[in-house]
Amino acid sequence: MTTHNASSSVRLVLVDQDGILVEGGDGGDPDRIRPVPGAREALDLLRSRGVRTGVLTRRRDGSSEADRRRVDERIDELLGPFDVRAVRPHASERDGDRGESGPVLWAAGRSCTPPERIAVVGASGGCVEAARRAGAHGILVPGPGVRPEETAGAGHVAPDLLTAVRGLLSGPPRQHVLVDERAIVAAYRPVDGAG
Repeated sequence: MTTHNASSSVRLVLVDQDGILVEGGDGGDPDRIRPVPGAREALDLLRSRGVRTGVLTRRRDGSSEADRRRVDERIDELLGPFDVRAVRPHASERDGDRGESGPVLWAAGRSCTPPERIAVVGASGGCVEAARRAGAHGILVPGPGVRPEETAGAGHVAPDLLTAVRGLLSGPPRQHVLVDERAIVAAYRPVDGAG
């Protein structure tokens, strides 16, 4: 049996902070932050295979630089260390998340990693689109409020970070829905209470 060497494909995985890595970080209070179940295991798995890890955060109105720094420090304490942290533009409205590739390209430069060796695990269609525009791999882990057309339009979908990481370590994603032992329908979270 041949094993795939992850370092020959993906070298850096950027993970959307809110809802995929942690919960409770959107208010600027580090004491409210909790890791999402499976996040620590997923990150440990990447690091054990020599894959670098990074965080994609979103700049928010009303939060100070000191607030953001305390949140970042708490996330590093719980799940770090991370090799790179990239900040996405603030989007107050859903249509403001337009798939800007700048943060992905910045992380590529900062980590000296070609975009085609980067995977982005994002909670929105815009985050996955940003990966595509930058030349990176994108996997959608649908967060609350993700529209069905975003899920359908994503190249790859996973129910959670751990499933996405397991799929990545088998090589760049080749199928639309990445699943683990759960039924395939579990990869699609209900949107706005629809099930």
